[in-house]
Amino acid sequence: MHHQEQPDPQRIPAHVAIIMDGNGRWAKQRGHERSYGHQAGAETVHIIAEEAARLGIKYLTLYTFSTENWNRPATEVAALMALLFDQIEESTFMKNNIRFRTIGEAGKLPEHVAERLQRCIDRTAGNTGMTLVLALSYSSRWELTEAARKLAFLVREGKVSPEEINADLLAGQLTTHFMPDPDLLIRTGGEVRLSNYLLWQCAYSELYFCDTYWPDFREPELRQAICEYQKRERRFGKTSEQIEQE
Repeated sequence: MHHQEQPDPQRIPAHVAIIMDGNGRWAKQRGHERSYGHQAGAETVHIIAEEAARLGIKYLTLYTFSTENWNRPATEVAALMALLFDQIEESTFMKNNIRFRTIGEAGKLPEHVAERLQRCIDRTAGNTGMTLVLALSYSSRWELTEAARKLAFLVREGKVSPEEINADLLAGQLTTHFMPDPDLLIRTGGEVRLSNYLLWQCAYSELYFCDTYWPDFREPELRQAICEYQKRERRFGKTSEQIEQE
C-alpha cells in the first residue's frame, strides 16, 4: 500500500460540504436493491463524521435528501426515511462531542422523523466539537426563494428598506445562517454538478469530485480530498500577487 500523504493540521477546512452520491449504483453493481446502497451509505456517514471530527473540521454538511428526491418511488423514499431514523444515534454524537443540526424544509418530513430529529438537535445542543448538519428536503433554489419572500415581508412591515438589503442580510435569511460558507465541497460518485446544493454558499468554495461511490468513501478518501484542497490557492477573485502581499 502506498504511503498516503497526511493533511496539514494547521490548514484544515473549517466547513466541508459533501454530496453523497453513488449509493444506488453501488448496490446495483452488487446485484442488490437501491435501499441496500442507502444502508451501506449510512455506515459511511458514521465513519466520515467521526474522522472529520478527529481532523478538526468544525462543520460537516451532508446532502442527505433533496427536495427533488420526494419524486422517487414511494418505497425508496420510505426506505430512506426509515434509515434516517436509525441513523440518528444520539450516542455517536454524545461520544464524539458532536452537535447536530439540519437545514431544509423540515415541515415536509414525516412527523415521527421530525420529532426524532428535533430531540437529537436539543440533546446535542451543548456539544462543543464538530457540528454535523444534514441537508434534508433541501434545495438551494427553494432556500433562496424563501429568503426573498422573508425579505419582502420585512420590507412590507417597514423593518427593512430595499436600500438596506445586501449580501449579509440575505445570507442571514438562509437556513445555513448559523455557519460559515463551505471551504471545500466534495462530490462522490463521478457526477460533476452541484445538483441544487448550497449554490449561494459555494460561491468561492473549492470543488472536489471523485469517482468513488459513497459507500466506498472512507478516511483515506477524505484525507486525500483535504490534501488536494490544501494544495490549491484560494483567491476569492483576487490575483496571486495580491494574496502574497496580504
